[in-house]
Amino acid sequence: MSYETIEVSETGGVATIAMNRPAVMNALSSQMRLDLAEALEAAAGTARCIVLTGTGRAFCSGQDLQDATNIAAVDFERILNEEYVPLLRLITDAPVPVIAAVNGAAAGAGANLALACDVVIAAESASFIQAFTRIGLIPDAGGTHWLPRQIGLARAMGAALFADKIGARQAADWGMIWEAVPDAEFEAVVAARAGHLAAGPTGAYRALKQALRGSFDLDLAGALALEARLQGQCGASADFVEGVTAFLEKRAPRFKGA
Repeated sequence: MSYETIEVSETGGVATIAMNRPAVMNALSSQMRLDLAEALEAAAGTARCIVLTGTGRAFCSGQDLQDATNIAAVDFERILNEEYVPLLRLITDAPVPVIAAVNGAAAGAGANLALACDVVIAAESASFIQAFTRIGLIPDAGGTHWLPRQIGLARAMGAALFADKIGARQAADWGMIWEAVPDAEFEAVVAARAGHLAAGPTGAYRALKQALRGSFDLDLAGALALEARLQGQCGASADFVEGVTAFLEKRAPRFKGA
């Protein structure tokens, strides 16, 4: 299927969704949000791993401020509830791992779109900017949720209040992202990471996402109960049998997924 604002390809169980408006640093127009949602929903039903990235020199510069004819009349509450929330939930609730491959600048909602993903891998030249206060707004697209949980309240406050650029290496050191890699190695590392996940036990990955993401809303007793229930499901799967068999036979497992 072809899209107006994104490019989609799938190979080896990995679906790559690339935001493709390089002239505006892949700013999130209403059409792009629709395209992304449709592509993510489709990929979740066919792929074993999804990679979200950008074309050109940016990952995503955030909300397209030229997408409205009258900026004073923009209804951000409606846009967030009707367009961003469903998109973010497609990422967090996807039954397969979602990697954000941050190839360049990730600003505003673009930064938080990346942080919604399960794993963030960034080129060392990439950066993250909570640019909202520069135009009189607060972090949105999940930013107020992800930031304090990933980097702590003090750093989240500073990043949001000052809207400073945070380099990929610093973001990795802070725990905001999984890793920052040299630009020359970026594409190879992303491909290797995505290939590893695509070959892995997708049922376990799905349960793992449920357990880790769900833990923020649970007390210890609730988290332990969810963990036990999901582990019971994993232990009854063919992937578990294959994993143990492969371990005992000293070979690589051949997971089929669930």
